[in-house]
Amino acid sequence: MHLSPRRGRRVALPTAVLLAAALALPVPAAAQRAGLGIDLLATIDGPPPPAPPAVLARDETGRVTGRAVRLETPLDIDGRLDEEVYATVPAMSDFIQVEPQAGAPATEKTEIWIFFDDENVYFVARCWESEPGRLTVDEMRRDNNNIGRNDNVSWFFDTLYDRRTGLVFEVNPLGGRMDGQSLNEARTNFDWNPIWDLEVGRFEGGWTVESALPFKSIRYRPGTAQLWGFNARRRNKWKNELSYLVPIPPAVGGRGLRAPLAAPLVGIETPPIRRNLELKPYAIADVTSDTAASPPISNALAGTGGLDVKYEVTRSLTADFTLNTDFAQVEADEQQVNLTRFSLFFPEKREFFLENQGTFAFGGTQGYSDSGDTPILFYSRRIGLEDGRQVPVQAGGRMTGRVGGFDVGMLHIRTGEEDVAQARPTGFSVVRLKRDVFRQSSIGVLLTQRSLSADNPGGNTAVGVDGSFRFLSNMMAIDAYWAGTQSEDLPGTARSYRANFEFDGDRYGLRAEHLMVGDAFNPEVGFVRRPDMRKSAGELRFSPRLWSVPSIRKLQWRARIDYIENLAGRLETRENDVQFAIEMENSDRFFVRYRSNFEFLPEPFEIAPDVVLPVRGYDFGSVRAGYNFGSQRRVALNVRVEHGTFYSGRRTVLRFNRSRARITPKFAVEPSWESNWIDLAEGKFTTQLIGSRIIHTATPKMFTSALLQYNTASNTMAANVRFRWEYQPGSELFVVYNEERDTLMRRFPGLENRAFIVKLTRLFRM
Repeated sequence: MHLSPRRGRRVALPTAVLLAAALALPVPAAAQRAGLGIDLLATIDGPPPPAPPAVLARDETGRVTGRAVRLETPLDIDGRLDEEVYATVPAMSDFIQVEPQAGAPATEKTEIWIFFDDENVYFVARCWESEPGRLTVDEMRRDNNNIGRNDNVSWFFDTLYDRRTGLVFEVNPLGGRMDGQSLNEARTNFDWNPIWDLEVGRFEGGWTVESALPFKSIRYRPGTAQLWGFNARRRNKWKNELSYLVPIPPAVGGRGLRAPLAAPLVGIETPPIRRNLELKPYAIADVTSDTAASPPISNALAGTGGLDVKYEVTRSLTADFTLNTDFAQVEADEQQVNLTRFSLFFPEKREFFLENQGTFAFGGTQGYSDSGDTPILFYSRRIGLEDGRQVPVQAGGRMTGRVGGFDVGMLHIRTGEEDVAQARPTGFSVVRLKRDVFRQSSIGVLLTQRSLSADNPGGNTAVGVDGSFRFLSNMMAIDAYWAGTQSEDLPGTARSYRANFEFDGDRYGLRAEHLMVGDAFNPEVGFVRRPDMRKSAGELRFSPRLWSVPSIRKLQWRARIDYIENLAGRLETRENDVQFAIEMENSDRFFVRYRSNFEFLPEPFEIAPDVVLPVRGYDFGSVRAGYNFGSQRRVALNVRVEHGTFYSGRRTVLRFNRSRARITPKFAVEPSWESNWIDLAEGKFTTQLIGSRIIHTATPKMFTSALLQYNTASNTMAANVRFRWEYQPGSELFVVYNEERDTLMRRFPGLENRAFIVKLTRLFRM
């Protein structure tokens, strides 16, 4: 392997080049060879590019510009940094802490390299460890949140250099990986799963990463010479230290892998753009039993197949098609206990709807995460699911990407009939258009439609306009929307609007919100937790760092008030919340909170079987305390206790969740338990929700997990066991066993439904 001597020369930017960029005229070849990307109408926000052999330049203000190096021979991705190139090309290093000592040099050395050839861009890291035996690492499942809680190294590429979007990659010492898309400063969507190669290794002083990301797996601007944004982050979980190659503001913390904070990366030259086509057929065989079916099904053997297609319409616009889609491999929902009169939210878990989901985000909310009282205009679980049962997805298509300065998203899905769920053939359509404004802001429109078949007329339409404005490196945000719906035979106010202001600094925080949801606001491809309401809310936070006590990192005081009336002006909910928390240097966290509530019930509320609360207003309050143990511990628990008044009586709660016990690096148990002891004037009752997730990961591409749950509120016992093996990139084998039993049946526990499923997929890339 050797380096091309003609790559990466430092070239000055004469006036002619700048004028040519401004007038969109052809750019001198010298500038293109330097990879400065002037033809992309982008400018370098940093020091001049480093002259070879240097690969990193820093100025006196801390700004950084990096340079990628061309390879004439592809890297051997094996996790061993033994090629000659690592001795001849200097590494990018000198990471800067953001936690715990913002601005100080990192205490553990990290070296990274960025290479490329005609097929791939390579990211390589050597992570030195003073105490390798103390590494916190226990997760290998792809895109699992626990990878982010392990020791890891992450990197970010803004391949379009639009200062808005980017690609995030995160790897731990076991080879567990996360990959995601960051869209317009919104939450990163880790359900984007490109094809890329990765290997990790160990050496006496630490661990290493070698990765190869094919150019055909990503989007970038037209032209050969590229200007990207980049940054890298190192998390030393065992000492709770966080550091970046490119310094970021302390208030940003672990959220620093963002396009506006990325440094320029020059030198990359991409191959000519090709229209990539991916075909992914699947086949399923299953045996099912269902006592609720009519007639009941017992050990019925069946099989089916389907196809997913992905095609690049342009380099920045992708079309997806699906035929006879099946989601049998998806993990079951985690059950919840509902002691309110409002609907529960369950997150989306199906890969087809999660991919590029951020494109359809509206009004400051995401369609796959809980948004509280704020309605979600597009909630993809409305498609293919009815009362928790699957409805057959016959066919559909989706197009997402960018056209000029617009983000574009279009989706249409057709579902079939399902007798048990009483679902009729239905079409679901969504159109999203969003325009970039200012530096980190956008305005847009979203349209959804639910239409039934010709022999079953009726339907629903929703339309909304929204704006999202970001300032001060995303510490200050303003989100607003207006939306309306049209449904048959549903009188009342069919609109909703919201304005939300938030400042989220390191030391101070402030939020103010006003939300209105009409009594007839009904987006049937969306989610509305609470209609007929007008809400005003505010929150203040003070979070000083406690430098005088080494064991304490930060204190936090938080005060919040929610005031909710119905549209007739009657007070229905008032909630005051005051909280004090201590964040320890070892990432443990203690908090205590007092909450006082007023709740008016406009109609009788059956909170439990044979326990009905009458119509009237209720004043109650409670004290909650909790301790969250840091994830670097072998046994990490999040424990909460709560006691106080509750409606007409009292309630005591004991809960631990998001807990994890590491048995071995490949075997872990995640137990959960929630108990509510409730004594009301109308009656006493107790709820128990007990569950555990058991995971064994043989390799980063093969794991088995079991989710076991027992819920006295719904009188169910459920098991979901899944085996997943990615036998080659993008191609998978799933073996799934589902079972649900009713604890009240005479033959305890009586079977309600059961399924054994084998699913095989195969990816073909053309």
